[in-house]
Amino acid sequence: MERPQKITFAEMRESGVTASLIYCSDFRCCHSVEMLADQWANDVRLSDIEPRFVCSTCGRRGADVRPHPGWGKRSRGY
Repeated sequence: MERPQKITFAEMRESGVTASLIYCSDFRCCHSVEMLADQWANDVRLSDIEPRFVCSTCGRRGADVRPHPGWGKRSRGY
């Protein structure tokens, strides 16, 4: 399956986002992790790294990588 190209890490950083959310590609698994984005070069696209991930819960290869604008912010309970 061909995935659409996503933004580069440089574009993500320019918008003030420094972390990524990585979701397992199997919608039934629902496993996700938060990860700082400083390990990837500016010219790398989020879609470039998606095939590299292997879910630590179900073992499936592939992921959906998205910017994580809420990194480090605590949610408030109301």
